[in-house]
Amino acid sequence: MYWFKNVMVYRLSKKLDWSSQALDAALPHQAFFPCGSHDQSRFGWAPPLNGSDLLHFSVNGQILLLAQKEEKILPAAVIKQALEQRIESVEEKEQRKLSKVEKQTLKDDVINELLPRAFSKKQQTALWIDADNDLVYVNAASAKRAEDTLALLRKSLGSLPVVPLVFANDPATVMTDWIANDNLPQWLTALGEAELTSTTDESVIRCKQQDLASDEMQNHFAAAKQITKLALEWEEHLSFIFAQDCSLKRLKFADTVREKNDDILKEDYAQRFDADFILMSGILAQLSERLLEAFGGEAGSLADKI
Repeated sequence: MYWFKNVMVYRLSKKLDWSSQALDAALPHQAFFPCGSHDQSRFGWAPPLNGSDLLHFSVNGQILLLAQKEEKILPAAVIKQALEQRIESVEEKEQRKLSKVEKQTLKDDVINELLPRAFSKKQQTALWIDADNDLVYVNAASAKRAEDTLALLRKSLGSLPVVPLVFANDPATVMTDWIANDNLPQWLTALGEAELTSTTDESVIRCKQQDLASDEMQNHFAAAKQITKLALEWEEHLSFIFAQDCSLKRLKFADTVREKNDDILKEDYAQRFDADFILMSGILAQLSERLLEAFGGEAGSLADKI
């Protein structure tokens, strides 16, 4: 199962058809196929469940998709060396200097010849659609990787009206208040790791294994620094780093959570996959609800427009 390690959350601004029939019709057009000998990259949907041909996994209004990317690795230094040798050989043979256009043509030829021998780098990005709450969760640490995955889904469906989930109250202001004024919600525990950013310049302080209640931290707050990342734990569920952009990083589900379905036989892979996905999505959905409440709801009341 793809236990999410990072989460970027997006709000769907209108209802879409997430039925199996709709997905079966849309996703195969952007299915993943391995790179051919002369392909530089391929990007498409792969089956989330091993042994299944379905490009989606659905249960109880929750949908899991898996975007797969393959890229050929061609170091710039290798291309440069081969190209220089090719240019030198042609110029010596023809007793003239090649033009910029001719050099670019040679470069394309060199890349095309090197591609069949290049190593491949593969990357998978899981995407979970909470159709009940009109939220999309992407297991990505960077906005670019998340946006690339959403772009693939948009291309598959023809339309995907989503915006990043934004809380009503500024996360940096709220997190700073939590620590500076000992005002952390009872269901959360601070783990002694934070990033502070100055509101007056671009200075950043990163601390680990720090007593967040110390005088040193209070001095930082007095010097107009705000917490922009904070390590937190939701007891008996998971730990994570919450960032100012509302993303979650370094998710680590508690052992007691990951062991809940250990009574299911390993041989029954599909049943275990189903149970783990229900478990993970349920916890993350609850976490989203609690965070929305802690940060004053959703900015712009986008949810009210659906």
